[in-house]
Amino acid sequence: MDGATAAIRYPLETPPTPDEAIEIAEGVLWLRIPLPMALDHVNVYALDDGADGWTLVDTGTFTKKTVRIWEALLAGPLKGKPVHRVLITHHHPDHVGMLGWFMERGAAHWTSRTSYLLSRMLVLDVEEHHSEANLRFWKSAGMPDDMIARRRETRPFNFADIVAPIPVGHYRLVEGDTVRIGGRTWDVRMGGGHAPEHVTLWSRDDNLVIGGDQLLPSISPNVGVQAAEPEADPLSDWLEACERLATFAREDQFVLPGHKLPFTGLPTRMHQLINNHHGGLRRLKAHIAEPKTAVDCFSPLFKRKIDAGTFHLAMIEAYAHLAHLHRLGEATRTRRADGAWLWQAEQA
Repeated sequence: MDGATAAIRYPLETPPTPDEAIEIAEGVLWLRIPLPMALDHVNVYALDDGADGWTLVDTGTFTKKTVRIWEALLAGPLKGKPVHRVLITHHHPDHVGMLGWFMERGAAHWTSRTSYLLSRMLVLDVEEHHSEANLRFWKSAGMPDDMIARRRETRPFNFADIVAPIPVGHYRLVEGDTVRIGGRTWDVRMGGGHAPEHVTLWSRDDNLVIGGDQLLPSISPNVGVQAAEPEADPLSDWLEACERLATFAREDQFVLPGHKLPFTGLPTRMHQLINNHHGGLRRLKAHIAEPKTAVDCFSPLFKRKIDAGTFHLAMIEAYAHLAHLHRLGEATRTRRADGAWLWQAEQA
């Protein structure tokens, strides 16, 4: 879901190239690592801890190209100083992919317990064939039979395809912690919905906020139900986290997001991130006056064409919105003969 207004400002309109870093605040460098996917970059931030070296926030995926980029960045913009700590905002592969590579070179791993456990579990869980749980979930969402048949014949994506092995051990971050990084004291505040226990950092010493994927400027991160937890309601987690974090938002804060451009105007953006989903739920409820599967519900939720590259993300997000209406008692669901859930708005 999209949304940005004139209240959102981008003080830096040109991002760094893969071989450079931009100093966006004293002791804080903005780097951008390319990604082999539709969202073709992730923002990484390097915070100068003096003689100890650098703290990195997130890393990019683990590929030969990314390794070459990091080797050049370490020798160039990072001036040969070691990375002594990697702080991971959440467990998704574009953020955690290079973590193990840095840990093998002496970096400590700082993150939430949930992020640590999920990334460790997923990098060890290599499947050569799609699981029955995945196939059942796709059927429940209304994925067409021919698409399921084609997917059944392909090797599934594995976390380990683009995430380096992650050694045991982490320093746990929890809600309410304070950490000293880059000459600043930061409050740790947890997000949710896009990823559980998503770490955000709020500086006490100036106006910086490190938002990861919880606080993005012009796109909303995917909020989806996965086969691993088909009865989940991640949209409740997302809305709760956004409403809670909105109470800390100020106009002067400079937000360093996981994707797109650093921005100001966080109070407006928090309002958008909440209201975009409420608007989507209203449109969706009208759309399911007659029974629909999740795959039948792309049009009321998304303002762009859903192609093969975005089909899966759209499907799990549509499913999440339907599940949320069901949890609220505003929609019912029944099993179709082929196993798909049919969702229908409750009649007033």
